[in-house]
Amino acid sequence: MRAAVMGSPIGHSLSPYLHRAAYRAMGLGGWSYEAFECDESRLPGLLEELRPVRGQAGAGDDAWAGLSLTMPLKRAVLPLLDTVSEPAVEVGGANTVVFRDGRRHGDNTDVYGIEQALAEAGVPAPRSATVLGGGATAASALAALRNLGLYSATLLVRDRARAGETVAVAERLGVALAVETFDKLDACTGVDLVVSTLPGGAADAFAGRLARVPALFDVIYSPWPTQAAAVVTAAGGIVVGGFEMLLHQAVRQVQLMTGVAEVPVGAMRAAGEAEILRRSVRTG
Repeated sequence: MRAAVMGSPIGHSLSPYLHRAAYRAMGLGGWSYEAFECDESRLPGLLEELRPVRGQAGAGDDAWAGLSLTMPLKRAVLPLLDTVSEPAVEVGGANTVVFRDGRRHGDNTDVYGIEQALAEAGVPAPRSATVLGGGATAASALAALRNLGLYSATLLVRDRARAGETVAVAERLGVALAVETFDKLDACTGVDLVVSTLPGGAADAFAGRLARVPALFDVIYSPWPTQAAAVVTAAGGIVVGGFEMLLHQAVRQVQLMTGVAEVPVGAMRAAGEAEILRRSVRTG
């Protein structure tokens, strides 16, 4: 069976290391996992080129089982799918495509990944939270917080006019969302949890102002720790890194694509951490 990750840029993706480690540990010698550079304009054509898919007439052992999707494809893929799971509908994006019965089924495992990462770090269900950034990961974070029982949150963005999609996600989730700009940061950090979905380096300017938050979830995994993570740790707060989210969303993808519930999390974690270390040594 075949699987792959698609996105642009894709060269930095850890997904091949995580999924291939799972296949090895599970004894799935006939499974492969590739990486394809693909932007929104190429996505429809590339999906059509993936033949045969599992469950299609005449498909054999070399059929496509599924895809992992990263930016900018999570929202663009939705109209190209035959069915979409409730989590993917709610957050307005699918990071997973599973081929079944010759059809494309979209799902979102980012929400699961965030929930598992928080639980693994011992972060209790927050009574209040602030989310930094308004993209697809912020939407998944709001869904995870809702699933943990939080029905209100604050969203901090650079431009409130560009937060429309995330506001729509909050409405679908039933989450009351207050949208503010980053100049209001100091007034929005007296919460149980801050979730930073900002890209690498973007949150560095706010690091000192985040030092006293009880818990920080920073979606960055390399370089690690981020400045924000370092100051929160130094002040005695709980820090959750982006690798844990990436790991657990990949675990769920392997489950969905293979149909096997017991996935070797330890082997996947070791492979991902080893690759992060290799990259840090190479660029250090």
